[in-house]
Amino acid sequence: MRYYSLNDSTHTASFAEATIEGQGMDKGLYFPQTIPFFHKGFFQDITQYTREEIAFMVLHPYVKDDLPDEELTRIVSETINFSIPLVQVSNDIFCLELFHGPTQAFKDVGARFMSRCLGYFVRNNNKEVTVLVATSGDTGGAVANGFYGVEGVNVIILYPSGKVSPVQELQLTTLGGNITALEVAGNFDDCQALVKQAFSDNQLKEHLFLTSANSINVARWLPQQVYYFLAWQQWPYKSNPPVVSVPSGNFGNICAGLLAFKSGLPVRRFIAACNANDVVPHYLANGRYNPQKAIATLSNAMDVGDPSNWVRIRQLFENNLESLRSSVLAESITDRETLSTIEQVYKQHHYTLDPHGAVGYTALAHYLENVEDQKGYFLETAHPIKFYETIEPAIGNSIDKSIVHSLLTKKKTSIKISPDYTQLKDFLLANAR
Repeated sequence: MRYYSLNDSTHTASFAEATIEGQGMDKGLYFPQTIPFFHKGFFQDITQYTREEIAFMVLHPYVKDDLPDEELTRIVSETINFSIPLVQVSNDIFCLELFHGPTQAFKDVGARFMSRCLGYFVRNNNKEVTVLVATSGDTGGAVANGFYGVEGVNVIILYPSGKVSPVQELQLTTLGGNITALEVAGNFDDCQALVKQAFSDNQLKEHLFLTSANSINVARWLPQQVYYFLAWQQWPYKSNPPVVSVPSGNFGNICAGLLAFKSGLPVRRFIAACNANDVVPHYLANGRYNPQKAIATLSNAMDVGDPSNWVRIRQLFENNLESLRSSVLAESITDRETLSTIEQVYKQHHYTLDPHGAVGYTALAHYLENVEDQKGYFLETAHPIKFYETIEPAIGNSIDKSIVHSLLTKKKTSIKISPDYTQLKDFLLANAR
């Protein structure tokens, strides 16, 4: 499998090269030259396979030229060695719980897969790899955990000061070792812009072996397909494909789901559930794509005003707006609606949502109210404990904090910088190894 840059289709790379480079020299995101297709028999027989076998079959076409089968088997087994259950919340709504990994967030899947792939690809390098990543919340903790202690890899995480939850901040600032956290006086878009500028800086590349661990990296993006297949394995209504509601910020998660859909996965429709950062809902409504400055919300991991992966979604639908609209709709949910949903679902169904899952649930519930005989699931992308300071007042009850008790006793260590590229570049050069 080769991958081409979405800025220049003549620029191609292997999976290993795309993983190490992060993005093309022309700043384009890598995209697979072909999309594998699974026939109906695979989906009809999917309950006969183990979770590891499903992950192997889904990812094998994308990586087989660069990863031996035994290595891919090891990597997928270590990537999904935790539960990913589909849980019924109400008569028509289910929840795909993606928070049972080590950092209680869906990004554990992509970060664990990528860290192991990158470790394998650079095992014989004599120069340290610097992973540079921007986070709006959960990516930082997942990447920190996934790469912690990986030999030959140095990780630098940029996060917006005051705009991540206390638990999220501790997860990315307390490991030390090969993990460094840069606290940026700005928003996520500022952090992402700094990272993108670093990757386009040829002078910096002369001194550093740079790659990214955001979902712009194919090794972070592609494995997220797996849990959509696992959801179908558990879906109880095989004759009635689900509506899938995905909390969407940088759009890597829903993009992976749409890639699975293009590979034959039975899905009736996708909902891009957004918060006040509503660039995509506006685009689907009026056909005009106008990136905006990110707005801070309760669902902070989705506070993205210029989602990087939107270009991949458009490519999946060959830049045909009507084709995209036939499969994807989008809705913007307010913080007030988010809190109301958390309260109502807790009282009516005894289920505790995090703010991101609440956005997904609300958008799905709105859609199902207006159709007949359809059911669906939403993605619960983070454990409620990561947002206890928001959730506890909403439900009028305390959340068991035992799973993060040891984390809450730790002290964060971060380096504060302004959203000025010169500061980031000086830091990277001063710490080049």
